[in-house]
Order: sequence, then C-alpha cells, then structure tokens
Amino acid sequence: MELLDAQLVPAVDGVAYGLLLFVVSAGLSLAFGTAGVLNLAHGTLYAIGAATGAELSDGTWGGLLLGLLAGTAAAGGAGALLAVAAEPLARRGHLAQALLTFGLALIGGNLLTAVFGSDELPVRVPGALDTSVSLLGHRYPAYRLVFIVMAVLLAAFGTWVLTRTRAGAAVRAAADDPQMLAATGISPRLVHTGVLMAAGALAGAAGVLGAPIIGPGPSTAENVLMLSLVVVVLGGLRSLWGTFLAAIAVGEVQTLGVSLAPDLAPYLLMAAMAGALILRPQRAAAAPEPTHPEQTPARRTPSAATKATKATKATKATKATKDRSGASLSRILDRTPTPVRRLTPLALLLALLAAAPWIVDAYTLSLAGYALALGLVAVSSTVLTGYAGLPVLGQTAPFAVGAYVTAIAADEGFATVGPVQLALAGAAAALFALITGPAVIRARGVTVLMITLAIGELTRTAVAQMTSVTGGTDGFFGFPATRPLWGAEALSDEVGTYHYVLTAAAAVLITTVLVLRSRAGQLLTGARSAEARMRASGHPVSRYLLLAYIGGGALAGVGGSLLVVAQQYVSPADVGFEIAALAMLAAVIGGTTSVAGTLLGVALIVGTRDWLAGAWPGHGPLLLGVLFVLSVYVLPRGLAGIRMPGVTA
Repeated sequence: MELLDAQLVPAVDGVAYGLLLFVVSAGLSLAFGTAGVLNLAHGTLYAIGAATGAELSDGTWGGLLLGLLAGTAAAGGAGALLAVAAEPLARRGHLAQALLTFGLALIGGNLLTAVFGSDELPVRVPGALDTSVSLLGHRYPAYRLVFIVMAVLLAAFGTWVLTRTRAGAAVRAAADDPQMLAATGISPRLVHTGVLMAAGALAGAAGVLGAPIIGPGPSTAENVLMLSLVVVVLGGLRSLWGTFLAAIAVGEVQTLGVSLAPDLAPYLLMAAMAGALILRPQRAAAAPEPTHPEQTPARRTPSAATKATKATKATKATKATKDRSGASLSRILDRTPTPVRRLTPLALLLALLAAAPWIVDAYTLSLAGYALALGLVAVSSTVLTGYAGLPVLGQTAPFAVGAYVTAIAADEGFATVGPVQLALAGAAAALFALITGPAVIRARGVTVLMITLAIGELTRTAVAQMTSVTGGTDGFFGFPATRPLWGAEALSDEVGTYHYVLTAAAAVLITTVLVLRSRAGQLLTGARSAEARMRASGHPVSRYLLLAYIGGGALAGVGGSLLVVAQQYVSPADVGFEIAALAMLAAVIGGTTSVAGTLLGVALIVGTRDWLAGAWPGHGPLLLGVLFVLSVYVLPRGLAGIRMPGVTA
C-alpha cells in the first residue's frame, strides 16, 4: 500500500501526459489513415500552438482563451498549407511525403526560433489554476487536473464529430471507400484537406493546453513527433480507442515507468513499438497508398453486353500482362550491364573528390571527409530502399555500432590500424544486422520505416545510457589516432586524414556498385519488382533481402569507422534520428538507385547545413528545409533523373 501511495502522483501525471499525447496523436493518425500523408511536421504543428499560447499567456483567463484560439487557428492554417503542399505528391508514395514534410518541419522550426527565440518559453496559467490541491492526501497541481478534464472533453468532442456527424461520415468514407464518396458528389481531396487542417488544429490546441506539461522549447517538436509515432503504431491507424489506450500507456511509461524502473524506462517505448510492429500481421500494419478517386469516373451499372466485352478484354489483357510480366522478370534477371560504363559517374565524382585538397580550404576538406562517412550510411539506405524495396529509417544503428567499436578498439590499443578497424567495424555492424534483420525483412512499406526507426532509436538510447563504455552524452574521445597501414605514422593532419577516408570510401563504394550491377544485384532488383513471381520461381527472396540488409549494415558500419577517423570523436548526436533522416533523404534526393546521386545528395545536405549556413548563422535548418522542398518538386526522380541517358551508378 505504501508503494501504491507513493506512486499516486506519477500515475496521475501519466494520465495527464497520456491524454495530451492522445489529442496530438489522433491528428497524426487521421492524417495518415485518411489522407495518406506521412506527416513528419506534426510535431512542429504542436510547437506552433505551444509557442503561440505561451507568448499570449499572461496569467489571466482571457490570455489562456486568446492563446487557445490563436494557437489552434495558426496550427490549423499550417495544416491546410501542408495539405496544399502535399497534394502534388499524392501519387509518389510516402518517401516523397517524408522528404517534403521533414523539410517543412525544418523551415517551421527555424521560423519559430526566429519569432519566439531559442530559449524555453515561460507559460503563465491563470492564478486560480497556478496552485495545488489535495488529491488523496497528496498535493497535486490544479492545472493538471483541469487539463485532464479539458483533454477528455476535447477527445469526446472529436470522437462525437468523427462517429456521429456527416462530416465524420465523410472522413470515414474517404478512408474506407473514396470512390463511393466521390460518386456522392463529395471530393475526397477536399476531405483530405479538411482532415489535415483538423489534425493541425488538434495539435495546436494540444500545444496551447499542454504547454505547462511539455513546454515550448528547442526539442519540443522532435519529442512530440517521436511520442506520437509510438502512440499511433501501438494503437493502430484506424482505432480511436486503440490510440487512446496506447497514449495512456505511453504517458504512464514516461512518468510512472521512470519512477519504478529508471534504468529500463528509456528503452520501453521504442521496444514496445518495435514489438508491436513485428508481431502485428503485415496486412494490418501496412497502410495503403493514397488515391485520388475524383480523377476517375463515377461507377455505373454496366449492361450485359458491356460486361461480356469487358470480360473478353480482361482475359486478353491478363494474358498479355502475364506475358509482359514474364518477359520483364526475364529482362531483370538476364541483363548483362557493362561494369566500366556503370562506374563512370562514380569514378568522375571520386576523381573530383581526390582533387579537393588542392582546391578547398581545411574546413571544407574536413566537411568533405565527414560527408564521405555519412555518404556510406546514405548509400546503405539506397541499397535497401532502391534495390531491395526496404525503406529504412534506422541505418544509424549499424553506423553507431561501427563507430563505437572503432573508437573503443582504438582506445584499448588492439585496433589502431585502418584496415583492421574497417574490418572490425564492418563485421560488428553486419552481425548487428544479422540479429535485427529477421524482424525487418518480414515487413514492407511504412512498417519497415517504423521498425528501423525503433531499432535506430533504441541503439542511440543504449549508447547514451552506457556512460562507462561509450562516454554517454558527453561523447567518446581521447583515443589514439588511426594509422592508415601497418608501420605507418598515425594520421595527424586534415589532408592525410582526408586521403585515408577517401581511399577507404572509394574502395567500398566501387565494390558496392559492382555488386549491385552483378547477378546478385539483379536478383535483388527482381525481388523488389516482382517478389511474388520470384517466390513462385523458387527464389529464396527472404534470404536475398536478409543478405542485402546485412550488406547494408556492414556498409553503414564502415561509414561509422570513417566518421571516428574523420572527427576523432563520436556521440549519440552523431547517430540520432536527424542523421538517419538526412541519410534517407539524401538517398531520395539522389534517386534511390544511384550511388553517385546519393553521394551528391549528401554533399548538398552537408554543404547546405554546415557550409552555406555559415554565411547566414542560425538559419542552417531553414536552408536545409528549402533544399528538401525544392528537391521534392524540382527533382521528382532525384539527381539520377538528370543523368546522361544510359549511364547509372
């Protein structure tokens, strides 16, 4: 009883926290489940409401009401703008949407910083709520109790609108049968815009009301986005009750879990998300690609003659499709590319990089070395996304394994030679991929994104928590410099370090391109393009995908080793969600099947974030966001789409 009594306050805090997450996550679930938009800017919508509410709060009821109205309206308007921006990408899949919304999140976050500052904003609640009350013998903040009531009312109102009104029926129809909705004269596109606006308004209202709980600060948007993704994954896309229960569970883990099991609490959320995704049947976990039924004619009842004609045409079309499919599969498996020609773009790019020490200054050269290390992670995403059809968002996990194994081995003194470090890092990362691979390759589509995101975040959390081994959030440094070969002197200057990183990266990249253009790469492409037919032909597709995942992990691990050599330091910030997202987005910018294009994508990202932003301090995220938005519109096929005809790498 004493234990239960001691945990009463954290348990009530968990309810308040969970209800806040429910209001936010309901909007994210609506946006994805109904409009099909993978909105990585949802946390920014919350931050808009929180910052607006905090700015207008003056300790009076009028200030709270004004902040609620203004924050809700501002976030709802941002949601409507997001709907307009995402509309042209509706048929291009979730990766293009991720690129766009992540870019808009960066732009929005930078604008919020410019308007409200980079410090945590104080929130002043009405005096009557800025006190504590007695709750079963404990003192508890009055505002949090009132917030619980307001959140329940807001959730109840949203549920009533969705289940009991015509607007809610239109939203459900847009998700279940958009063609039939279009036939009734209601545009699903208009419904999708309304859903994204409502999702933004919900996030904004939650931001205003939840500012005293999750206050507006530099990391608010990312934290809220992460927690909302966990809630949506655990609760399911189509179940409000499931989302509600998942939000309460996440809230309790964030408060009661920290109190009862502080050592395990950092791992619980991502582990629960990964477990839910792995155990959930794939058909239930995958979300359908969005469609635009208003662009198709309404359904009509065909006559008997029309049915017969259509049946005859369908039979011929089916036979022709099978013939073409068989021929297409044969072409995929029987192509004999010319390796030298395929290597031309990569060779030209590597030649330009080799000349860099005579062209650029020391700072730019150090950025180029870092970009090469990050480039290997991005290329591993290209291999898995473009060739294997596994859109990963967690390649920073094997990247972290390779980096920390290299740093720890060098610190212990048994691996200070470059080739040994590369082999050790690649082997450790490959082993990590072998262990986690079976959970990844059984999934497809967005589910792969979420599983790999969970794996990446669990790995980042582990290296941050294992302070005695990894240095924790302070980072790992002070280990001996790498010797490029046995008997050689340790690397001590920027030029020598860059030459080593470039040589190692070039060898790995050339090998990767040759493998991708070999029979093995053709089999992998066939598994992505015609998985069912490959399986029917007796090909062990799962084995192909697992080998690709292991190879991608080894590639990222080597990148981690080169990162340590390039900057003589590694920390959890180097292997977090932002780096994983940048690696994935570099692959999308590059064209998802082009190694050279991916490297150019990394160069654009690093150059924009770390070099170009030097001319406009404090606005690196804004410039990076603009780069992503322009890329998704101007380069629909990525940089590879503007290459010379017949030349790919």
